[in-house]
Amino acid sequence: MLRKTKIAIGLLFAASLVKAQVNFDSGKASNISEEIKNVENIPVPELSDKSFLNKNQKEWTIMVFLNAKNDLERFGIKDMNEMEMVGSSDQVNIVVEMGRIKGYDSSNGDWTGVKRFLIKKDTDTNIINSPVIQEMGERDMGDYKNLADFVKWAKKTYPAKKYMLIVWNHGSGWEKSKGGRATKGISYDEASGNHMNTPQLGLALKEAGKVDVYGSDACLMAMAEVIYEIKDSATYIVGSEETEPGDGYTYNTLLAPLIAKPTMGPAELAKVAVDAYSDHYKEIGEGSTQAYVRAEKIDEFLKLVNEFAYAMSQSGEKQVVKDAMNQAQSYAISDNKDLYHFAQLVVAKTQNADVKAKGQALMTFIKDKLVAHNRTNNSSGGWWGPVSYDDSHGVAIYMPSSGIGAGYDELAWSKYSNWDEFIKWYQAQ
Repeated sequence: MLRKTKIAIGLLFAASLVKAQVNFDSGKASNISEEIKNVENIPVPELSDKSFLNKNQKEWTIMVFLNAKNDLERFGIKDMNEMEMVGSSDQVNIVVEMGRIKGYDSSNGDWTGVKRFLIKKDTDTNIINSPVIQEMGERDMGDYKNLADFVKWAKKTYPAKKYMLIVWNHGSGWEKSKGGRATKGISYDEASGNHMNTPQLGLALKEAGKVDVYGSDACLMAMAEVIYEIKDSATYIVGSEETEPGDGYTYNTLLAPLIAKPTMGPAELAKVAVDAYSDHYKEIGEGSTQAYVRAEKIDEFLKLVNEFAYAMSQSGEKQVVKDAMNQAQSYAISDNKDLYHFAQLVVAKTQNADVKAKGQALMTFIKDKLVAHNRTNNSSGGWWGPVSYDDSHGVAIYMPSSGIGAGYDELAWSKYSNWDEFIKWYQAQ
């Protein structure tokens, strides 16, 4: 959520202009490479075996990890009140772990620290009235282990047939700390100075066990590098290629259809999440992107990306690649390019039959298999003027014009794809 304040936008805009190497170290976190090695062979716990479900078990538990321990605090309070416009029901649990900090919003008792809530419906749109289930004290919401702990607690305390997890905070795609303190990875905790980088997000979800729907209520998270990291931990992944407008998710319009139809399946809820978000920003005339992908298609997606990247690197058409990169739909972090649009531009200009075939195959796969539902809204005016997202197709990818950000080699995407080698190829003179 980097468009939630002009300050945050300024930080990110400045970051997009500077091609400096980024620092991906996160506060108190231990060595990420060692942590990944320790758990990489542990299988992700699967969703509950449906044959053993109690007949009184609810249909859904919605889990929101709402880290407002930063300059987004007032938006967190607003979103809690949006959830209370709907509330939990006899078939749907809505549980939230919310953190607050001094200095940004003094409403609702100006409490600080972290609390867990079971969301109950009420008519007061300013005051949070839902019961506190647990007081967590000064908990570090930038520590991925605490995200995993919340999800495991929610599953145990509020078991359901299906689960949705939303991580709420600032986001910057795969990058660790490009720009300033508010743009580090995801879930920046100002009290601790900590945040989750992409490998740590993957570790959190792996430890927590699989969910049916995962959503990032955070900016710039719909990237190949991010979805690959969490592909085994969710059935459907919802996110935005671009920064999110000020309101982020509108939780009342997201949750109301679920309360009305609690038997809806995961794909339907993922679509509701995309549509609720897009409908809101269409109504107020603000530019936005939002899509959901089928996680089961991500391995094949990587294979097609590898084939396309290899064909390009063998073609000798480096200028075609650079021109396409420079013309492709980009976002607040300018190194993020829409992958479909990049491939489309390459296919239109290449003289190489293999590049054309591999690029077309990738485009078809993104449109027909990987991205299940994609919506965009254009804006007639904004921070930098009119904005068009007509060439946004649901998945961005990292394409720096020079250098590679520190920590890219720690990503699962970098380990199992040849994209980093492709970047080095097109950057070489």
